[in-house]
This record gives sequence, structure tokens and C-alpha cells, in this order.
Amino acid sequence: MLAILKKEINTFFASPIGYLVIGVFLLLNGLSLWVFKGEFNILDNGLASLSPFFLLAPWILIFLVPAVTMRSFSDEKKQGTLELLVTKPISHFQIVLGKYLGAFVLIIIALIPTFLYVYTVSQLGNPEGNLDMGSTIGSYFGLLFLIAAYTAIGVFASTLSDNQIVAFIIAVFICFFFYFGFEGLSNYTLFDNLVYLENLGMSAHYNSMSRGVIDTRDLVYFISIAFAFLLFTKLRIQKQ
Repeated sequence: MLAILKKEINTFFASPIGYLVIGVFLLLNGLSLWVFKGEFNILDNGLASLSPFFLLAPWILIFLVPAVTMRSFSDEKKQGTLELLVTKPISHFQIVLGKYLGAFVLIIIALIPTFLYVYTVSQLGNPEGNLDMGSTIGSYFGLLFLIAAYTAIGVFASTLSDNQIVAFIIAVFICFFFYFGFEGLSNYTLFDNLVYLENLGMSAHYNSMSRGVIDTRDLVYFISIAFAFLLFTKLRIQKQ
């Protein structure tokens, strides 16, 4: 598994993909938070808060994570190397986990430079350091688990087609549905139990963690989503 993990990371950084992903993520966040006028501009808000970043990041990641994961298995299928990979003396789940962790680590590397935002906003506060660290830490934990779920969905989507673009579109759709779809459906009176329907989506659990409260129900939810899609991925490659 470690060999696959190292291979995935080396592949990302041996090509422009890894640098492009990190650059696009930081550029989109930087422009939206500090340059472009609008509701996400931290300077325009007049508050020492990173809430605009934590509102924006999940939407950027909906597109960014599938861009990283779309080649995980689709590329192997296209080149005909998947059959060779599954014959290696390693379990199918270890293969899936190696691919998954490779993509997950790359996204986490892209997230690390955003810690600079914490220092900057803290220094801009009046008085200095006037930043709610509880909600900030909770929000970063929320992003961590959100990325874990998105990555599992993206890796699963890459098994559905040998075309990377198709895998990307499928992953974006599933991520979007799990993040916003249930919340959107809960707005319709057609459904009786609106609260439980909304709680099926990632947005409710992510927002709960963003308030600085790490609830085990939220952790179990994200871990369950990630594990379920990794299991689906394992079942898919067993059928290849």
C-alpha cells in the first residue's frame, strides 16, 4: 500500500497536476478573499473572521478534488494496467487505500498554506489576536473530514469510466449532491421530515463542526461516507 501511495504522490508532482491543483486552490481563495469585491472579501466584512474562507472552500473543493482523483483508476483502465495491478500480492482494499491516500495527501498539502490566513486575520483584528480560534480549529477539522469524503467519492467515480472527463463530471455531481442536494430538497414541503433529510447532507455536519463543536455524530457521518465509497470502489475493481 505504501508503494502505491508513494507512486501516486510522485506521479502528481512529476507532472504539472500537483502544482496546478495547489496553485489553483490558493489562487481562487486568495482572489476571492482578498482582491475581488463581494461577500467573501475579508477586508470588506470588517470582522476578524475566517468564515468567508470556510464558506467558499467547500465549493472550490467540489471541483478541485475530482480533478485530482479522476485519473486514479480511469487512467489504469485506459492503459490496461488495472488488471496487472490487481494481480499484485496486495489486497484490493489496500490498492484502493493507496490511491485514496495519495489524492488525500495532495489536497491536504494544498490546504496547509491557508494557515497563513489565520495569522493574517489575527493580526488585522482589533485588538491583535481577536480571532475565534475555537471555530477556526473546528472549521479546519470540518474541511479535513469534508476532503476525506470528497476524495473517497472521487476515487469511486474514477472506477466508473476509463474517460477521465466523465469520471470528473460524475464525481462533481455526487459531491455536489451530498454537500448541497439534501439541504436543497429539505426546502420543499413535499418531504415531511425536513430536519432528518437535511442531516443526511454534508453541509449540515460541516456547518456544525464550523461552530467549534466537534460532535462525534459529525465525525461518524464523514467517516461512514468515506468508508462506504471506498468499499464501493473495492467492489468495482473486483469486477474488472
